[in-house]
Amino acid sequence: MEARTQENQTAGVTFILLGFSEYPELQVPLFLLFLTIYTVTVLGNTGMILVIRVNPKLHTPMYFFLSHLSFIDFCYSTVVTPKHLENLVVEDRTSSFPGCILQFFFGCACVITKTFMLAVMAYDQFVAVCNPLPYTVAMSHKFCAFLGAGTYMWGGLFSMTLTYSLVELSYCGSNIINHFGCEYSAILSLSCSDPFFSQMACFIISTFNEACSLLIIMASYVFIIATVIRMPSKGGLHKAFSTCTSHLTAISIFHGIILLLYCMPHSKSSWLLVKVETVLFTVMIPMLNPLIYSLRNKDVKETVKRQIHAKLHSFHIKLR
Repeated sequence: MEARTQENQTAGVTFILLGFSEYPELQVPLFLLFLTIYTVTVLGNTGMILVIRVNPKLHTPMYFFLSHLSFIDFCYSTVVTPKHLENLVVEDRTSSFPGCILQFFFGCACVITKTFMLAVMAYDQFVAVCNPLPYTVAMSHKFCAFLGAGTYMWGGLFSMTLTYSLVELSYCGSNIINHFGCEYSAILSLSCSDPFFSQMACFIISTFNEACSLLIIMASYVFIIATVIRMPSKGGLHKAFSTCTSHLTAISIFHGIILLLYCMPHSKSSWLLVKVETVLFTVMIPMLNPLIYSLRNKDVKETVKRQIHAKLHSFHIKLR
């Protein structure tokens, strides 16, 4: 009976997301900035998926994983950014407990899935550079589908574990979240239960996932660099590096901001810095990946140009 009462009280909890409310003069500029970034993110990631789908030349393992990376970025941005935009223009910044938990679950699932999708892409680069002849056999369509499905299942499983650790807690007293989203530590700080299990679950899962993904990435690139150094042809050397540069850029930005957010010490007075870093992670990064891969990729740029020319040509025919 007591457990049911506690559950009902927790379900009725309403959180207040402060966001950047202490800077009222920035609300409209930030709204316009976030809206622009979100629009570019949606167009860029859906555009990347469509470009890969319409060009048979891009039906390769690398672009298969890249299309899923774009899908994850689109989902993650859609989970978090609309709530940011709403909190910037409305006075009522409340969020129900179920709504907050759902946002955390899907956001967390996207982050963990993306972490391992980048690791899988590093493995794909390793096979392509180090074993080019049996590449199509080693990275068969069935094996790629297995790796892709595995990253989604992995992300969903660990996100569910972390979400369960939050749901099992009871919440009372202050319900003000000094953030603009339902971030794990912010929700945990409002609990009046013993947070030991939740903190340990978060620490173990975060450390395990980050260490495993970085180990796969570093091992892949150690073998890639060793293979590239032994290449006698400068053309092969240039091709290998140009293939890996975009992926390395995406990895550096993604893991760099993760380490900045969770490994660098922050004082209680540095909440503004934490919010800015979180904005970079939740709003900016999903926008950057399509730009990184499209601006450096000849096949993607040619496909986009061809589609634009085809649309303009059909438009001119209709005008006639």
